[in-house]
Amino acid sequence: MSDTMKSMPRLEDVLAELREREPIFHRPESGAGPGDGEQITEETFWEIGASGQRYSRPEVLDILSQRVAHPPREHLRTEGFECHPLSPSLYLLTYVLWQEQRGSRRTTLWRRTVDGWKAVFHQGTLLTPRA
Repeated sequence: MSDTMKSMPRLEDVLAELREREPIFHRPESGAGPGDGEQITEETFWEIGASGQRYSRPEVLDILSQRVAHPPREHLRTEGFECHPLSPSLYLLTYVLWQEQRGSRRTTLWRRTVDGWKAVFHQGTLLTPRA
């Protein structure tokens, strides 16, 4: 990986704060409940899932309600976090999420607001299995 893709040293505090919020929607401590989902997302939030399906904020919150009622039993692992500023209050966070043997590259746009961090957009892209 090139040095330009690594997080800038002054972004380490931002990176640490955002890492605590990921993987977004996959665990209670990162705001996986529907009420927390409303708190950590902007009203215009949307997502492209690893399936390629586009989800609106209401659809995501509905899925979170279902997960609370029937929590999945899966082992999650994250790695390779990087943070890049897009504006003084908007940051691009990328990482890889492993759900058992399934890997996906994740991207979340986070905005720092007076009410705390708010997710603007999220995308998951499946990694191609290596032969």
